[in-house]
Amino acid sequence: MLDDALDHIGGLSERPLWQPIPAEVRQAFDAPLPLKPTPLADVYADVRDKVLPYGSGNAHPGFMGWVQGGGTAVGMLGDMLASSLNSNLGGRDHVPLEVERQVGRWMRDVFEFPATADGLFFTGTSQATLVALVAARTRALGSQVRRDGLIGGPRLTAYASCEAHACISRAMEFAGVGSSQLRSIATDDGHRIDVDALRAAILSDRADGAKPFLLVGSAGTVNTGAIDDLAALAEIASEFGLHFHVDGALGALGVLAPELKPLYTGISSADSIAFDFHKWAQVPYDAGFLLVADGRWLRDAFSTNAAYLTRTTQGIAGGDWWPCDLGPDLSRGFRALKTWLTIRTYGLEELGRVMARTCSLATLLADRIDAEPALTLLAPVTLNVVCFSYGDHSANGRIVERLQHEGEVAPSLTIINGVPAIRAAIVNHRTRADDVLRLVEGVLRIGADETLSWPAGHSGSGCPGASHPR
Repeated sequence: MLDDALDHIGGLSERPLWQPIPAEVRQAFDAPLPLKPTPLADVYADVRDKVLPYGSGNAHPGFMGWVQGGGTAVGMLGDMLASSLNSNLGGRDHVPLEVERQVGRWMRDVFEFPATADGLFFTGTSQATLVALVAARTRALGSQVRRDGLIGGPRLTAYASCEAHACISRAMEFAGVGSSQLRSIATDDGHRIDVDALRAAILSDRADGAKPFLLVGSAGTVNTGAIDDLAALAEIASEFGLHFHVDGALGALGVLAPELKPLYTGISSADSIAFDFHKWAQVPYDAGFLLVADGRWLRDAFSTNAAYLTRTTQGIAGGDWWPCDLGPDLSRGFRALKTWLTIRTYGLEELGRVMARTCSLATLLADRIDAEPALTLLAPVTLNVVCFSYGDHSANGRIVERLQHEGEVAPSLTIINGVPAIRAAIVNHRTRADDVLRLVEGVLRIGADETLSWPAGHSGSGCPGASHPR
């Protein structure tokens, strides 16, 4: 298995990025209950023949569909070692917790947070955002909100741009505040939140008797990679007493690249940042993280006394840092090890160079688009995301589907200013200039085919919906 896994990673460019799942393969996973044992070699044969060839392709150098990292062999081995320990990182006294704490301290230093900062691993930014919102709600209403709920309290309101990720409105729903209390603020020509419109919305809500409590800035919006004016948002949050949260799932770690860091001015003033190591940092899924400026906010929101969690001064139940006091999970995997191995092995400077290189490739793609009369750039390129159109955009959906079916390069489809757009998110460390140029050639070739016909044996399903992909 290990040999095959390493061969799989090493031979990604030699195989199709993606291929349709044959009916017989799909049907194989509708088998009856496995009541009797099966030799491991036979079970693995199914994995080798029916699973490995039919992944989503995000590790392939031609994958540009969504903001997903390519992973590394180092991270894969980290997952293997973590599984061999089978540690539960909910609490107690063991070194895996020290590994997670060290990564948290590293991130504290990366983002220039105070010594009071703390952080935790999560499945991804969506879960981390929910935890940050619950902490912000508790800061606004006091710890009694955990017991009494929102009944009888002030009407809370939150603010984010209309380009913000859907996980923010979902977190509002999950936390009981309600998505209708999230104000979707207009953006400027660069797809960044309009600061004047934001201030007006806050003042209007206060005049209406509401209690503004949360402001979310984007360090790389989901659709275009735009970065809000984080310094201006920090000032507004301080002025109105709001918890300032940064959604950095796509781009926060870009601060590791010296040439990109000026784009993030103000991020160190955030109260919390959610981001994913499994994107630009190339750690295998899943490895999301939440960093907060003061760990007490998490303890106030989540710590719980339970008899079965009784602490001791010595022994396994010792230790003074139990993640179950800082978030919702009591059972937690050792996600930190693959991240720690990745950071230690490659170094933050090299990871920053990878991020800068993907941005250079995005600039190359934008330049090629500008040079082609049939192509139109639909949004400014800030980081590593490029949104563009072929012709009048009516063929964009079919072009994307055809490219994915061909299995060499894979952009995705999104919506920009109300029209379908081809979206290339260049995140994978394996992607090179040839892959970018192959994308342009493919779009031009398929777009020029007036019939947009499908290869033999395949029938298209029409334009896929694509709103707010990561």
